[in-house]
Amino acid sequence: MCGIVGIVSSSPVNQQVYDALALLQHRGQDSTGIATAEGRVLHFVKAKGQVREAYRTRDMRSLLGTMGLGHVRYATRGSASKEEEAQPFYVNAPYGIILVHNGNLTNTRELTRELFEVDRRHLNTNSDTELLVNVLAHELQQQVSGEDLDPDQVFAAISRLHERVEGSYAAIALIAGHGLLAFRDPFGIRPLVLGRRTTGLTGDEWIVASESLVLEAGDYEIVRDLAPGEAVFIASNGEMVSRQCAANPRLAPCSFEYVYLARPDSVMNGISVYEARLRLGNRLATSIERYAPTGNIDVVMPIPDSSRPAAMQVAQKLGIEYREGFYKNRYVGRTFIMPGQSERKKSVKQKLNAMSSEFAGKNILIVDDSIVRGTTSREIVEMARAAGANEVTFTSAAPPVRYPHVYGINMPTSRELVAHGRRIPEIAQEMGADHLIYQEVEDMQAAILEGSDITELEMSCFTGDYITGTVSPEYLAWVEANQNS
Repeated sequence: MCGIVGIVSSSPVNQQVYDALALLQHRGQDSTGIATAEGRVLHFVKAKGQVREAYRTRDMRSLLGTMGLGHVRYATRGSASKEEEAQPFYVNAPYGIILVHNGNLTNTRELTRELFEVDRRHLNTNSDTELLVNVLAHELQQQVSGEDLDPDQVFAAISRLHERVEGSYAAIALIAGHGLLAFRDPFGIRPLVLGRRTTGLTGDEWIVASESLVLEAGDYEIVRDLAPGEAVFIASNGEMVSRQCAANPRLAPCSFEYVYLARPDSVMNGISVYEARLRLGNRLATSIERYAPTGNIDVVMPIPDSSRPAAMQVAQKLGIEYREGFYKNRYVGRTFIMPGQSERKKSVKQKLNAMSSEFAGKNILIVDDSIVRGTTSREIVEMARAAGANEVTFTSAAPPVRYPHVYGINMPTSRELVAHGRRIPEIAQEMGADHLIYQEVEDMQAAILEGSDITELEMSCFTGDYITGTVSPEYLAWVEANQNS
């Protein structure tokens, strides 16, 4: 789970990349990095922490050039505490390539062995992004000779990369002296959207980013989402070419983007995140009517902010008063993406405060976007009771998260998931709630896809079905045993 951006501009790009990363901060808070290309020279700065804290004036002044890329990281592989695993990653041949990546590779063991034994490439970290940039560099090296770089050679290299790499990946790379490359995995699991801005005599400027809100804020026209398996190459003069590089592409975007991760003002794969969350609320209300004693519920309350659209629809459909009972401290990061369980638990009460006037003597229906580890949910139920709530019904706009997520969301092990191996009454007891209602899997899928041409979603954390087809019980056991490596 990360945020990435790449820009080809007619003017210095450093501030543009910085501003884009600030808009993507919700996608990662562990570390950040910016790289720019000044002709054949690549400049980059990366550091731990959030965007507004990481870069000094001298850093920005060193980031020269009119092409650039940036990254905000939420670690799903490797260590969140190691600055050397912050992105971007760089290799010096061919030409010099620097790359950022959002996603998670699932055949890292095989790739690591191939890179050492066959490709004769050295790795310094456990980051799968370093694996990805080295696979790209090796395959590009096989295609080119001399200084000239033909887009056909780039696309041939991406085709070979798709054959070798498994898992989820949306990636952007700068190739020194040549241009910017962006590509998406053959299932389109992680998002990547392309935009264009016309600046008169200087021609087109281009941007690729994880979410459409970045394009809109920069006054770019949204051209389209990159297709699964597609690669786009933009030369330094603004000429853009694209090609489908995968043999059997199949669009199955991550459902968790719509449930929680993306900002509501983004449109991903043609689907408005905000409208999808409204529809999730409508579907959830139907389940609540079916399973909960709604007659004695006094108020519906969201857990701010990502569950607010769903909660508004639940209240409207059930005819129950909507109230804001939890006040959010906006200077604390998203607890789901805190680096450890103890840090998450500590941050819940720093992030949220329950206003007693809204809870005292009332039967409360709480709507959250999802329940993953149960840490936040348990603390919220305790807050509601401490504030005077009489009865607490807890609801989730997403189904139970019962299985590890291996495609770029930090849920790598089953033992940390509160729903794994538990029935819903047992989960309610674990959370301390009087009643607990989840969204049905079919309802979540229907709510997200309604009105779109997309026919499937990546829903492995809810169903246990891994769409890449190569995620075995042995692999999941290996991930669990090595989650902190």
